[in-house]
Amino acid sequence: MLTTHIATEKDEKYLITIKRLRAVNFSKNLPFLILSDKLPDGQVYREFADGHIELQEVFSTGSTFQYKVLKTLHASEADKVRKAYGLL
Repeated sequence: MLTTHIATEKDEKYLITIKRLRAVNFSKNLPFLILSDKLPDGQVYREFADGHIELQEVFSTGSTFQYKVLKTLHASEADKVRKAYGLL
């Protein structure tokens, strides 16, 4: 039981840190990158300050990274992503 409590405490601290970083990004009008092991390699979610989330493919060209928008999620899909990662 003690290990579960410790893991939950660590998870909560981790989530608080993530939420702070997300808020900082949004305050600077920067997107927030959501990595997911449920997506194929090279795909990520990017959440924007206005609330929309894009599914993007990330690839490198030389020393720079480029992003290709694969889909803009509907509001209900975006909320599911936020809920899955504790961001609601």
